[in-house]
Amino acid sequence: MSASSATPILIVGEIIVDFTVARPGAECKLRLGGIVHAARGLWACGIPYSIAAVCPRYIVDQAQRFLAAHGCNEFVWLGEVKGSPNVIVIGDATEVSDQGYEDLLREEKSVEFLEVGGALKSFSEVLIFPGKFDLSEIARFLSASARVSFDVAYDTEDLSSIECFAGRVGAVAISTSSPLFARVGAVDIEPMIEAANRLGAKAFLLKENRGGSRLFDLRSHEVESVPAILSSTANSVGVGDVYSAVMVGFRERGWREAAWRGARAATSYAVTTYPDDFQEDVRRELALSLEEMQDLGGTMLPWHARPSFHIYLAAPDFSYVDKPEVDRAVEALHYHNFTVRRPIEENGELPRGSSPSVLRTMFAKDIALLEECRVIFAVPLERDPGTLVEMGLAMASRKPVITFDPRRENNNTMVAGGSAAYSDDLDICINGLFIEISKLWMASQ
Repeated sequence: MSASSATPILIVGEIIVDFTVARPGAECKLRLGGIVHAARGLWACGIPYSIAAVCPRYIVDQAQRFLAAHGCNEFVWLGEVKGSPNVIVIGDATEVSDQGYEDLLREEKSVEFLEVGGALKSFSEVLIFPGKFDLSEIARFLSASARVSFDVAYDTEDLSSIECFAGRVGAVAISTSSPLFARVGAVDIEPMIEAANRLGAKAFLLKENRGGSRLFDLRSHEVESVPAILSSTANSVGVGDVYSAVMVGFRERGWREAAWRGARAATSYAVTTYPDDFQEDVRRELALSLEEMQDLGGTMLPWHARPSFHIYLAAPDFSYVDKPEVDRAVEALHYHNFTVRRPIEENGELPRGSSPSVLRTMFAKDIALLEECRVIFAVPLERDPGTLVEMGLAMASRKPVITFDPRRENNNTMVAGGSAAYSDDLDICINGLFIEISKLWMASQ
């Protein structure tokens, strides 16, 4: 099943060079990014598309050749980026925590629109990825009757910048990693939905990373929950762009089915950085009916539900311990909006040589805190006995234990077998955490 008969889509936005720095277990990667991620998604699904690109001059020829080989019907160089190479350095491509984007020479960057005449007037379906350019300038290049959708990620201060398209907005999509979401929707999503309603949008999509996504049908006021299918992440960069593009590509089947198909394509994009492998995987997914996709299930854990499931940190979280792996794990948990309970912070750190009565008092406080929490995230560095005891107590009380063992010091039957997830890979452990808390959340509904 493909959407080859669909109305061609015009993708508008910046072409960027993604440079992922090498990390242990991950190769250094350089590839065309920005709207090229969306283009790969449409190509893999057989959805006809054209590109209106904002990019530096040096990228144009290479981008044209690559996109022509990947299904692009027409390439229009819409705007020239000046003062910047449009290169983004990416620290963490798996999005275990903040990806550490660095847009080189961002402060020197400017965009000069080119004279393209009526080259974009024939398109009736448009998807814009806002960048460092004026959206009202884009409006003058498009047909007044074109339906326009938006993926608002990193260069949109608020949805008022889209007001020049009010009344002809299709969908508005945003990710929980977006700075705009952090400012406006992180505590309550309603202000963002209200803003999308004011634009006359038909649908609002909230992409909630490993916790799935929610599609708000702004006409029927129904909410469709689309679960995530979690596996080892090869590269999360551009995954949300693929989701948005494929969803718009399938919009003629209704926004509900379109969101499910976008989500499945995004899942395929996360597990490989090789286009041919991605296309092969997507074609298998497209063969599934909507009902078959729904029956496969997945992980659903809304952003706004996560803080209520408190996580007990079992780790040698002491001031005198060298614990970069613990700090990285805590950063990842906070990034995904979890409430982390750290006994050292809440109950204090005892000096060495404390009396037995003081130790018993602290033991009781830590156990009380552990009992308040629903899940235990353990980082048992140096086979810390306190951490191992906390893990055992949690396992005995049937609380899920996620064990991140970065130094492979605790790979034995009781630890690995008793943990709901066990790995030296933080990506796998975060997935395991989402799966376990998703079960708790769904049981509470």
